[in-house]
Amino acid sequence: MNLSDEITRAIEALKEKKAEDIVLIDLRGICSFTDYFIIATALSTKHSQTLSDFLIEEVNINPLGIEGQEAGEWILVDYGDFVVHIFIEGKRNYYSLETFWMDGKLYKINNGIYSSR
Repeated sequence: MNLSDEITRAIEALKEKKAEDIVLIDLRGICSFTDYFIIATALSTKHSQTLSDFLIEEVNINPLGIEGQEAGEWILVDYGDFVVHIFIEGKRNYYSLETFWMDGKLYKINNGIYSSR
């Protein structure tokens, strides 16, 4: 899989700050507003806020928008070509984006290895 440097940096930033269950969903051809989702789980609202702050710093391009950072339960960082979703576990299970976007190709991120579902 050939990902942009920004997507690779985003995934590495999430891994570095101990995000859990990171997945990448390839939405090219099925979604009109972005090409990829990156989804990760945080251990707490403070952890999700730390993850989003570090992500924004490390990706080093200005996001088009950031939602949910104050509450920290579901933070969305929109970079246009890709959107990062950082959830606390209960919210991730509730919204189940992986199920909603199941037509996309899902890759689980494990130590830099991308394995499809």
